[in-house]
Amino acid sequence: MSIESDLRKDGIKVVDILDTMSVNKIAHNIAAKLCETFPELCFNEADLFAKLSKLTMYRATMPEGMAEANYFYKNTSIYFNAKVAPEDMEEFAIHECIHYIQEIKDKKNNLVRMGLCNFDSLKIVGMGLNEAAVQYITSKVIGVKKEAVKYFGVSLETISPSYYPLECNIIEQMTYITGDSVLYDSTFTSNDKFKEAFINATSSKTYSDVEFFVDQILELEEDIIKLNNKITSFDERNSKVNKIAAKQDSYKAKIAEYYIKAQNTIIKGYFDKAFKAISNLEELDNYRKKLDHYGEFIGSTDDYTFFNDYYTEKMSELEHKSNILENGGIETALEEIKKPNVVVSWFRALKKFVTGEKLHN
Repeated sequence: MSIESDLRKDGIKVVDILDTMSVNKIAHNIAAKLCETFPELCFNEADLFAKLSKLTMYRATMPEGMAEANYFYKNTSIYFNAKVAPEDMEEFAIHECIHYIQEIKDKKNNLVRMGLCNFDSLKIVGMGLNEAAVQYITSKVIGVKKEAVKYFGVSLETISPSYYPLECNIIEQMTYITGDSVLYDSTFTSNDKFKEAFINATSSKTYSDVEFFVDQILELEEDIIKLNNKITSFDERNSKVNKIAAKQDSYKAKIAEYYIKAQNTIIKGYFDKAFKAISNLEELDNYRKKLDHYGEFIGSTDDYTFFNDYYTEKMSELEHKSNILENGGIETALEEIKKPNVVVSWFRALKKFVTGEKLHN
């Protein structure tokens, strides 16, 4: 399929092409900002500028609801919505430039991997987490402050209130566990360090489940936009519009469901495993603080109780574990006596002691 066919399929119509000076200005400013924001990644600004300046950039008309800028890997180009003012293009280009930096292609120019997303299997996986990671990074570059929002019935705080708010919140919950640096590394250089760090702290199943839930959220959001464009094609409200609106509502409910599932999976996957690893009072106190602080990241619906219930349960378990650790000798001895083989040995020892005492008397 040609580039023109792909563009038509997505409803994109080219208006004009940006001149070299405009492209170079965008490339230079973004290269500088990436180096400034992520010094730990040791970008070479000159090399980064040279790479980004090779991008072709177009202005185009786009369907309502589509992102203000879109990167097409097949022709290494960025398409800006013609409605975007020239002075705003740079901000919208950051996300797409990161996609360009992170892409890995095979010899046939086929996309193999892009950050946290793999294209080398029959089914593309990780698209949702990758979009979340790229937008999370973009928000860091721009300097967006966290904001309280409500989408699809979910109230939450997110670093990206306008783009992928739920996905960015989930990726932030994940980086609370792994740290930001490993996410930046994996997103820009397309490696598995973030995935491995998260799996090490939780489990392989936890990661794959969260990955699936976020992929579903992304797909449903795209479906809602498509349905919205169908609605706008009607001049007035009618039975068909009502059916489309009802389908949108069902998708929104599904998005909320997948978000809550992703969140609960992270909470349980991480804190259950971390609890088992507690071996001293300092680790116990750190665990308590981390669980307490986690409450600042979670999103909630009107009937959401999981985190509060989980928190109460774990606080009770921590109190019991604290008693064991504080009185380790006594508690451990009592626990060991309850074991069948230890009980037999204990009674044998007692019998010898009593027998020996009587003989001695």
